[in-house]
Amino acid sequence: MFNKNKSPAPSPQPRPSTPAAIPPLPDMPSAGAAKPATAASAAPAGTSSRGLSTLSSDLKFEGTISGAGDLQVDGQIKGDLRVGRLIVGETGAVEGNVSADYIEVRGRIVGATSGKQVKLVSTAYVDGDITAEQLSIDIGAYFQGRCVQGRRDAPAATAPKPVAAPASDLAPIPQQPAGQVIDMKPH
Repeated sequence: MFNKNKSPAPSPQPRPSTPAAIPPLPDMPSAGAAKPATAASAAPAGTSSRGLSTLSSDLKFEGTISGAGDLQVDGQIKGDLRVGRLIVGETGAVEGNVSADYIEVRGRIVGATSGKQVKLVSTAYVDGDITAEQLSIDIGAYFQGRCVQGRRDAPAATAPKPVAAPASDLAPIPQQPAGQVIDMKPH
C-alpha cells in the first residue's frame, strides 16, 4: 500500500537578479493592458484612455508642454505645463505654472498649481499658490503659498433685492465743485 521510496523535493530555482516590476499607478491603465472599467476602479473624470507618458529622471526639458494626455514627470521641466493628469514623481521637478484636472505631487513644483484634484504626498515640495476644488496634503509635505478653493459650476444664489424708497422722499444732492465743503445740516 505505502511505498517507502520518497521522491526528492524539488530544489529551489535561483531567482534572476532583475529589479522588481514597478506596479502601475492607481487608477491608470498599464501600457498594453486594458483594465475593465468598474465603479471601484474608475479613473478621475477627464482621464484619457491612452497610456501614461513619462519624462524619465535623467531628462531635462525646457519649454511649454500642453495636451489632454497623462504625464508622469521624474525628470526636470522648466516651463509651463498643461495636461489632463499629472504625476510628479519623487525625483521630478517642475519650475513653472502647472494646470491639470488631477495633480499628484511626490516631487517638487515651484510655481502656481491649478487643478480639480490636487494631492500633495508626504515627499512633496510645493512653492507657489494652489487653486483646486479638492486639495489633499499629507503629513510631511512642504507647501508655501496661498490656497484657493475653486468653485464648482453651481447656480448662483439669488440675493434679495433691496427695497428702494419712493422717489418723492429723496432730496436731490446738490452738485458742488471739487474741494468745497457741503453743509448737510437742516436750516
